Amino acid sequence: MSQEGLDKLKKELAEALAQRPVIAAAIAEAREKGDLSENAEYESAREAQGLLELNISKLQNLLASAKVVDASQVSTDKVGMLNTVKVKHLGNGREMVFTIVGESEADFSKGKLAATTPIAKALMGHGKGETVEAHAPSGIIKFEILDISI
Repeated sequence: MSQEGLDKLKKELAEALAQRPVIAAAIAEAREKGDLSENAEYESAREAQGLLELNISKLQNLLASAKVVDASQVSTDKVGMLNTVKVKHLGNGREMVFTIVGESEADFSKGKLAATTPIAKALMGHGKGETVEAHAPSGIIKFEILDISI
């Protein structure tokens, strides 16, 4: 994961933790309204609390296992994590640019491709000028690696 991705996760966790008192207040307010067995507000607040705690737990686990890759140590000889790769789709001739990132940072619309995707797996470990085959759900896609950068 990049430092940027780690910072984003930390911010997301801080925002989630800040929601705890808000939900606790909503639960307390709903409790004051009487019979909890028929109180929809109480049930809704408890459900929101459960979802929040699940999200907090997920974010804490991601942060605990996160490994930050130092961009200055990234090589451009072979495709790897945090490399920006310019490829040519050999089926339609279209050129595309992808940055290989961790799963939590992936955003295909921004060209950030998770290392666990078939295309990234096919590209990783290969160098400029090589042709690779990605076994995607839609079939085999061939790419030529045009450039590798940071």
